[in-house]
Amino acid sequence: MFEYPNKLNIIFDKLKKFNIKPIIVGGFVRDYFLQKTSKDIDIELYNADSFEQVQKILEEFGTSNIIGKSFGVVKLCVDDLELDFSLPRTENKISTGHKGFEVQTFKNLDFKTASKRRDFTINAIGYDIFEEKFLDYYNGINDLKIKKLKYINKNTFKEDPLRVLRAVQFCARFEFDMDEDLFSTCRDMVKQNLLLELPNERIYTEIKKLLLKAKKPSIGLKLLKNFDIKIFEIDDTKLLDVNNFVKTKTTNDDLNLTIILAILYKDTEYNLEKLTSSKTLKKNIKMLLHVEDYFARKTKTINYNIAKDLNLNILKLFLKALDVEDKTLEKLNFLKPKVHGKDLIRKGMKPSKEFSNILQTLYDEQLKTYM
Repeated sequence: MFEYPNKLNIIFDKLKKFNIKPIIVGGFVRDYFLQKTSKDIDIELYNADSFEQVQKILEEFGTSNIIGKSFGVVKLCVDDLELDFSLPRTENKISTGHKGFEVQTFKNLDFKTASKRRDFTINAIGYDIFEEKFLDYYNGINDLKIKKLKYINKNTFKEDPLRVLRAVQFCARFEFDMDEDLFSTCRDMVKQNLLLELPNERIYTEIKKLLLKAKKPSIGLKLLKNFDIKIFEIDDTKLLDVNNFVKTKTTNDDLNLTIILAILYKDTEYNLEKLTSSKTLKKNIKMLLHVEDYFARKTKTINYNIAKDLNLNILKLFLKALDVEDKTLEKLNFLKPKVHGKDLIRKGMKPSKEFSNILQTLYDEQLKTYM
């Protein structure tokens, strides 16, 4: 029997008084069949007059907000649950880009027509609260059973290039096979340069889901390579290193992402700047790659200005993922500079432009002692 948080029933009972039919849709229903838990619940409301009516009905249960009337979503947080209430809608492509859609909501639109706008069959399953039954017009339940990712409609799928990356990260996260028609459609969309319509931040969001939520990111990374999506330069060694790290990753997603991206951008011609605008993330990745070059004997030294800010915990996890010997990992403290500018000042030296050269020379000698 389908289960959802009991605390929602009081909301559903009130909606019923207004003759509004709630249908749980999307990821929450999909994850039920995958035996995964989720606190994000999407609910489509049929026979509602307007967003304002929905918001007024929901106001007694917490603070609600209408997020973009063009897409018709009323957000409500109830304890630890994040609820998105929406009206059934259709979408028509009117211009390029991920947001180039004309959206129309309809009070009496049927669920089959409303769910046709969704990307994959596994995301088009609904659960009718009052009739206590699943609505599955596109055979999504069977596709979940056979672990196959399929689009609902080829023409509507091609209207949104972001769906190529969603297909990649879903296959990785759920370890699904991609349907042949979906695979060829995604490949053609890449060849037609449709992904160039996407802003970098949308690409980055999907890549993060692939790298952080999948037990085997290699599944998605191989698809990126097969589609010739030029984000990473991928080889078998990197795929193995990423999968091995993910098996023992930390509970800190920022740290995990830093290490995985450092592995993927090692020895690559692709530009990290195009993927993310996060200065902290880019700084930490460049730090890891700079030090790794030293361990791989690609450079003779480590820049003192990088070494003085080294995060040894991140560095150790990164080098361990690259199979650096344990005996080396145990003595990483030798990378921390022993002499700093304040030490030179204590010796009576006056700050000058030569400080950086002196500190680098002293640090070079320190490294020679240990390596």
